[in-house]
Amino acid sequence: MEKSSPALSQIFEPIRADLERVDQEFARHVQSKVQLIPQIGQYIQTSGGKRIRPAVLLMASRLAGYQGDRAILYAAVVEFVHTATLVHDDIIDDSDLRRGRLAVHSRWGNDITVLLGDYLYIKSMAMALMHDELEIIRVLCDVTLRMIEGELYQLTKNGDAGITEDEHFDIVRRKTAHLFAGCAQIGGMLNRVPADLAQALWEYGFNLGMAFQIVDDLLDFTGDTEAVGKPIGSDLREGKVTLPLIHLQQHEHAGRGVEIIRDVITSRSVTPEIWHELLRSLTEHASIDYAYRRAVEFAERAKKPLYAFPPSAERDALLALPDYVLARDR
Repeated sequence: MEKSSPALSQIFEPIRADLERVDQEFARHVQSKVQLIPQIGQYIQTSGGKRIRPAVLLMASRLAGYQGDRAILYAAVVEFVHTATLVHDDIIDDSDLRRGRLAVHSRWGNDITVLLGDYLYIKSMAMALMHDELEIIRVLCDVTLRMIEGELYQLTKNGDAGITEDEHFDIVRRKTAHLFAGCAQIGGMLNRVPADLAQALWEYGFNLGMAFQIVDDLLDFTGDTEAVGKPIGSDLREGKVTLPLIHLQQHEHAGRGVEIIRDVITSRSVTPEIWHELLRSLTEHASIDYAYRRAVEFAERAKKPLYAFPPSAERDALLALPDYVLARDR
C-alpha cells in the first residue's frame, strides 16, 4: 500500500481558528457544579482526538457559503455525540486504553462512565436546541439513533466468525458513516443549499466515513501498538470480525488462518506468535490488500460529489481528507 498524504494540520488550516473555538465551546458546555463532569471532560478533550467530524461540518458549511457562528455550536454538538459513543463503546468492548491513555471507565469506573455518556448525549441535544433548527435536530437525532442501533447490532454479531461482508458493512454504515454524512449535511443545511448540493455533501460524508472505519479496522493488523494507542489484535480478541478476516475466511486454502480466527474468538486471547501467523495468512491471501482496496473505493467515491461545488480552499481541504484517511497509521 502506497501511503502519502498531507498532514491533518495542513488540511485543517482554513478552519484552524474555528476548530479552536469548537474546543472552547466543548469546554464551556461541559462545565457543571458537579466537578467530576468538567474534570472528565477535560481528560477526554486532551486525549489527542483528531476532531475530524467537527472539521467536516465546519468545512462543509464554508463550502456551502455559510459564514455565521452556528457552525461552531453544531460542530461542538457532534463532538459531544461522538465522545458519548466513545466512552460507552470502551465499556462495552472492555478496552483499557483509548489513544494510548487509560479509557475513562478504567480510570473512573463503569458506573460513572455510563452516566457521563448519558450526560454527553443529552447535553448535545440541549446545545442543539439553543437554535430553532428543527431539521438539523432531526438529523442529529437520526444519526445518533443509527449509531446506537449499530452498536447493538454489532453486539448481536460479536463472536460470530461467519459474519458476512454485507452484515459487516451494515454495522459500519450505522456506527460510523452516518455521523460523517450528518456532519457534512448539516454544514450545507446551515446555508440552505439546494437539494442536489445537500445530497452531494451527504454522499461525501457517508463515503468518507466508510473509508475511515475500514482503515481504522485495518490498523488492528497494520498499525504500531504505540501509535494506535491500543493493543494490536484487540478487535478480534473482543470478538469483532472485520473485513480482512471476512475475506480470509472465503479462501478455501486458508484453513489454518480460519482456525486461528475461531480460536482467538473462543479464548479471547492470542500470543504474539499466533498473531504473526494470522498476519502471514492475511498477507498470503491478499486479505489486507482487499480491505484497503475497498477503503480506496469509498475514498474515491467521497471525492466525486464535491465537484458540484466551485473550487475553493475548503473544497481542496475536503478533497484531501479521504487521502489522509487512507494514509493514517493511528
